[in-house]
Amino acid sequence: MGITDNTLVIYITGDNGASAEGTIHGAWSAPSFQNGVPEDPEWLLDHMDDFGTDKCENHFNVGWAWALDSPFQWMKQVASHFGGTRNAMALSWPKKIADKGGLRTQFHHVIDIVPTIYDIAGITPPTHVNGIEQMPLHGTSMAYTFDSADAPSTHTSQYFEILGNRAIYADGWMASCFHGRLPWIRLQGFEFDGPQEVWELYNIAEDFSQAVDLATQYPEKLAELQALFHQHAIDYGIYPLRDPGSPRHGDFSVPHSLDGLTLMTYTPAHVRMPESSVINIKNCSFRITANIEVAQSGPHGVIVCQGGNMAGWSLYLDEQSRPTFHYNWFGHEHTSVTSSAPLDTGTHQIVVAFAYDGGFGSGGDVTIFVNNDIDNKNVGSARIDKTVPLVYSMSGETFDVGVDTGSPVGPYPHGFDCTAKIHSVVVERLDEPPAEIKQKMREGEFRASLSTQ
Repeated sequence: MGITDNTLVIYITGDNGASAEGTIHGAWSAPSFQNGVPEDPEWLLDHMDDFGTDKCENHFNVGWAWALDSPFQWMKQVASHFGGTRNAMALSWPKKIADKGGLRTQFHHVIDIVPTIYDIAGITPPTHVNGIEQMPLHGTSMAYTFDSADAPSTHTSQYFEILGNRAIYADGWMASCFHGRLPWIRLQGFEFDGPQEVWELYNIAEDFSQAVDLATQYPEKLAELQALFHQHAIDYGIYPLRDPGSPRHGDFSVPHSLDGLTLMTYTPAHVRMPESSVINIKNCSFRITANIEVAQSGPHGVIVCQGGNMAGWSLYLDEQSRPTFHYNWFGHEHTSVTSSAPLDTGTHQIVVAFAYDGGFGSGGDVTIFVNNDIDNKNVGSARIDKTVPLVYSMSGETFDVGVDTGSPVGPYPHGFDCTAKIHSVVVERLDEPPAEIKQKMREGEFRASLSTQ
């Protein structure tokens, strides 16, 4: 296109440090640790060859996070230290940047990207959009660094905070406070300003990796920076500080978008639906009713499914045209129940009924039958020993009708489009979990989010 020389390209290697959310031993099935179900270390070692393949959704262990973030301290979620926040950035603009391959060490922050673009494009940010006053940009342009590697930084102060881990940078110094919750332990919670909190002080201008704590040597400088953090917290809406793991800091779980609804009807228009936008059938008895039409013999394919190869369920017609329900417990345990007779041409109603034992993540009995023929050859039943209590996937697996758009829930190929005509699929929750289980689900769903920040 002939515009390469005058095109600005900004490449940032990540949005945080390496993740330690895979726990001490790592994970073969990410949904497993997201649901608070640890995997046996010996089992993980036996399945090491699966890591990095499509057989699992693995996550490296804490040790790898430490290594990948070196020489900095800590990792993702710990915004108090550069191991949780600092990422490399490369910037290219051949027409304007003569120092090709040059390095810049001035302190800057991701909030400086937009001001830089506005600056070099000669754009003044609007103060109002559609009559609504806009928040002012808090960053500063980095354009001055294009011509000078030695110019003083124009970004002189910056706060950091997430989940109570906090820090403040000012003119080459940084005060850092790790709040106490280890990123790989979801159930920890601490009070602020408790004994686990220790403010550290670093001279970033001379110690870029925060290796030498100078807090006891320069207590006045530390107090100065703590006061500056307090002022930034007021000015930029950081307060109140929140520790989701502490029972004193309220309920941070997000209400389910379908709270109160127990039945919904879906069609083939419903694909790639997020988990929270579908009737929740965890920790309860449920029924799935599919009304389909077979025009030609030999139908096959997914009628409806939710989740992926690491957790979920699927109702499909197998290669012998038999209605089959498959339940996938974290990729570790698979249960299939199949009607003994294949479907012939015509209209059919397929029902999957699950009778729950009760409890949290408990099992139950599942039955599949066709055309209300519950006493005949078209019945299949099985025992599901354990069920997924919180989330099937936090990695983009969805609810689909007529196809499995993600990784296959069951033993069939990717996609596996249904060749029968699907008129409707009704998903119904038949009972409600007790209040204590509902509360455990709400807390658990939120804590699952802490493992995938």
